[in-house]
Amino acid sequence: MVWEAVPNFSEGGDAALVGELAAGGGVLDVHADADHDRCVVTVVDTRLDRLTAAVLWRVALAIERIDLRRQAGVHPRVGAADVVPLVPLGGASMLATVTAARRLGERIWRELHVPVYFYAEAATGRRLADIRAGRARPDLGDTPHPTAGAVCVGARPPLVAYNVLFEGLPLAAGRRVAASMRELPGVQALAFALPGGRTQVSMNLTRPGDTGVAAAYRRVCELAGSRGAPELVGLCPAASAGPGCDGGLLEGRLAGLAARRAASAATSRGEALAPLAGRLAAEGRLLCAAASGQEAVLGAAERAATLRRLVRGAGLATPDLETMLGVAGAGLRAAVTPATRARFAQRVELLDRLLGAR
Repeated sequence: MVWEAVPNFSEGGDAALVGELAAGGGVLDVHADADHDRCVVTVVDTRLDRLTAAVLWRVALAIERIDLRRQAGVHPRVGAADVVPLVPLGGASMLATVTAARRLGERIWRELHVPVYFYAEAATGRRLADIRAGRARPDLGDTPHPTAGAVCVGARPPLVAYNVLFEGLPLAAGRRVAASMRELPGVQALAFALPGGRTQVSMNLTRPGDTGVAAAYRRVCELAGSRGAPELVGLCPAASAGPGCDGGLLEGRLAGLAARRAASAATSRGEALAPLAGRLAAEGRLLCAAASGQEAVLGAAERAATLRRLVRGAGLATPDLETMLGVAGAGLRAAVTPATRARFAQRVELLDRLLGAR
């Protein structure tokens, strides 16, 4: 089982601080945006205790270094460490995720003295919009911290944060587009005015299996009357990917992390495994850069499955590597459509055998 944390911090312009927040093991991605004055860090682990410890020190750093009174980004926020969701992947337990989120919130309040709101599955469905609109009180603590505000801690399934930027679209028109986008299943949308006469429609696709990136992009451009520039914030499950998601596939990055760790293990064993370390590192780069087209996704699934076999054969396999590669391979395989399977029947049959091998 694998768990993901996607903490959102209220800093997008201080490159040094963003770099500190993105440091450490298990980081799959960091996305910083100066207009929103926000950064999003994606971290994974196969153990919830290690993941929450990795999140807690980042929250502490944000509380220490970010002063909300000096933040001026367009994105709504309630805290320096604004939103901290925990996400189960690959069949991991939501119940365990909720328990971990509640414990994390309790530690934030007890050790860092910043009020905590619980949301999503950690608070029987409470929405972030209700918290940001002042329609909820903190679950832990009361008065917001003078410089750090509060922290929203949640447990939720995977979602996709996705923006589309339009040149010359008036903000009023952008707001109408955002309102219409909210009619699609699982789409939360806002419109923001950005410098240079640009309008951004910012979306959370909370049910990406019902409304994925391709459908959201097609509809938002149709409503705006022009093709906008897509932007993925963080990572996207391969099965929900579309325009703007090349190089941002969650499962590709997960397999790439496993490949880098295997390469490091091979390097530590001396010159005899140096060629293997080089190959593993190269495979990791290719997996991290995987495109979102169907043939590319199939190729990435094959790489992840072959990598697991290679790591085993070299005696480098560990439970963590096995788990990460298994979850990544299965997620990439699930993104292969029936049409692609029919087109590449022999490749998919072999892939299924590789993924099923124990």
